[in-house]
Amino acid sequence: MRRTITLVCVFLLAFAAGCTDKTNGTASPSANSSNQSSSPSSSSEGVPGPSVPRVETPLDISHFQQTPCDSLTSSESQELLGRDVIAKPVVDDPAGPTCNWDVPAVSQAGVGVTYFKKTQLGLTGVYQSKGTVYPFFEPLEPIDGYPTVAFGTVDERNTKGRCLLALGTSDTQQVDISVSLSEGNIGKKDPCTAAHDVAAKVLKNLRKVN
Repeated sequence: MRRTITLVCVFLLAFAAGCTDKTNGTASPSANSSNQSSSPSSSSEGVPGPSVPRVETPLDISHFQQTPCDSLTSSESQELLGRDVIAKPVVDDPAGPTCNWDVPAVSQAGVGVTYFKKTQLGLTGVYQSKGTVYPFFEPLEPIDGYPTVAFGTVDERNTKGRCLLALGTSDTQQVDISVSLSEGNIGKKDPCTAAHDVAAKVLKNLRKVN
């Protein structure tokens, strides 16, 4: 599942030529994160839960909770979305500190990273909601031992070209990565594969300060 940044460019940049008109309302990747329901318990007691992969080497994400746009370097965000990409930090997002990257001239395409803080359950909260709050639930390949899972209230991969992925950074914390493809690539590319590749870049930057 893990691929190079070039492949992410194929997912996010290849469609730019066909989407030069800006449409009203760019997709907000953090929206799905903020809709996450509180799990049966918000306490960190008993994590990880049954069948939830353990994070063997927890990461300190405190720096990125203060400056979420450090999750991707400037060159990485440009490789993903083009030279005109704009980073928008939202440190008071209800879901947790967030950074959204998008290009105003390209409809819908964007990337978001949220340091989820509504619970202290990590991926256990997502797994507990499998099949109920999150009918769409698909564990993906770990990234260097750090577990990932795509999830959502609906599967928007082929209908809206969107995917929300959770990366476990410890047994009690997760980082949510959201990708929105352009309208021209909906149904043609897999946004969850793109989100997994973005997560690999985010993880690399998290590990630099650990």
